[in-house]
Amino acid sequence: MKSFEYFKVKTVAEAIDRLKENPDGSHILNGGTDLVLRMRENHLHPDRIIDIRGIEELKEIRFSKEEGLFVGACVPLGEMAHHKSVVEHYSLLADAAELVGSGQIRNVATMAGNLCNASPLADTATPALVLKAVMIVEGSNGEKEIPVNEFFKGVRRTALEKTDVVKGVRIPYEEGLQGSFQKASRRKDVDLSTVCASGVKIGDEYRFALGAVAPTPLRLPKVESFLKGKEINEDTIKQALDLIDDEISPIDDVRSTKEFRVHLAKTLVQRCLEQMA
Repeated sequence: MKSFEYFKVKTVAEAIDRLKENPDGSHILNGGTDLVLRMRENHLHPDRIIDIRGIEELKEIRFSKEEGLFVGACVPLGEMAHHKSVVEHYSLLADAAELVGSGQIRNVATMAGNLCNASPLADTATPALVLKAVMIVEGSNGEKEIPVNEFFKGVRRTALEKTDVVKGVRIPYEEGLQGSFQKASRRKDVDLSTVCASGVKIGDEYRFALGAVAPTPLRLPKVESFLKGKEINEDTIKQALDLIDDEISPIDDVRSTKEFRVHLAKTLVQRCLEQMA
């Protein structure tokens, strides 16, 4: 690991100033579970690390029915998973957070960090997609909002600019929402997803998202459109699952074959449907 400058900042404005001094060579340190590993394995060689863990405003979780849920960028996944408002109104997000790594990892890893890694198999990405989450970001030109469905641009690529700092994730409140998170992995605990899926139902509307079946986590618009207003039975489930073939592009890798991922994707979406029925 090469040497680097280290800055522990106290405000978002200070973090942005440090990024502007060296936009190409700087990396934000939040939970650090991915960043530190990549540095140790010599996959990443930053000139400077900007530690935002001391910024108090990024450690908050807030909820109201008017504003929805706000999860600060530095809130650990373990804290988020057990927060009363998350468990009560966004249970699929709590379920997903509980399955990220080990308890030790969940004590430091964050939802913002999990999303900013832009991994195709990030466990909190599919709940964020179906819950219509928005990234709250501050940069050189002030604050902006980036919907999660516009945030992922490719494997480890996002819509963030080099001097942007993610302040948190906001999720709207939707009355009567039912949700489900499903994950398939080689081991039950402390393992990356082979495939993961999230679904929500509000009235006669369904939203689904899959992870680890394409370069980015993605929604299933054809499935959603087909199911809207329909009675859920054996026939409609089968027809909906058949549409998944055209919406995903999995690959063969060390965790699974392409064909098995297609099978898992359909199985997990079916489980979501059955849980929400």
